Amino acid sequence: MTIRVVLAEDQALVRAGFRGLLERSPDIEVAGEVANGADAVNAARTAHPDIVLIDIRMPIMDGLEATRRIVADEQLSGVRVIVLTTFDLDEYVFEALRVGASGFLLKDIEPDDLRQAIRIVAGGEALLSPRVTRRLITRFVAQLPQQPKDPERLAVLTEREREVMALVAYGLSNEEIGQRLAMSPATAKTHVSRAMLKLGARDRAQLVVLAYQTGLVTPDAH
Repeated sequence: MTIRVVLAEDQALVRAGFRGLLERSPDIEVAGEVANGADAVNAARTAHPDIVLIDIRMPIMDGLEATRRIVADEQLSGVRVIVLTTFDLDEYVFEALRVGASGFLLKDIEPDDLRQAIRIVAGGEALLSPRVTRRLITRFVAQLPQQPKDPERLAVLTEREREVMALVAYGLSNEEIGQRLAMSPATAKTHVSRAMLKLGARDRAQLVVLAYQTGLVTPDAH
């Protein structure tokens, strides 16, 4: 299976560099290149890629607004967005997740890691740059207004699914969840998938947001 990617980056040289990196992999195809967020939305609608790799700061429309529009478009339900930026700022990370991005990576990522990130997100997982994940939880999320738990929203989950969802919110992988709860990574993935299905979440990133918004977890509880 070939993963089709649209690149959205306003600097032509940087865009060409990403294209070169991605096209070295036989399983990744660059389906389009654009230089602003508005064109990224249009490209997603015309090319129907698997992944939109998008910068945050771009002219006409920034990457966060473009992400919001792509995710909100029912005809693009199969398109996943990875935000790729030089700006290692917590508010960007959380806002990217809030509007529906499935990944957030920094531009200093190693080429092999970038290609693997695309494969992970295309496979339905969510991915954050490891060095920003836990800081996001302990610093920025701590500043959010605490919302009361929503028992009705979470009542559809089993106790185990709630437990797994909480660990997802703390940035643990399926393998780490399995080690913590004495289960296989495959079983952990099944619990994650069931929680996503029951809560109508697109991916793990949305589970993270829901976990905090419903009060299932708090930043100081880990």
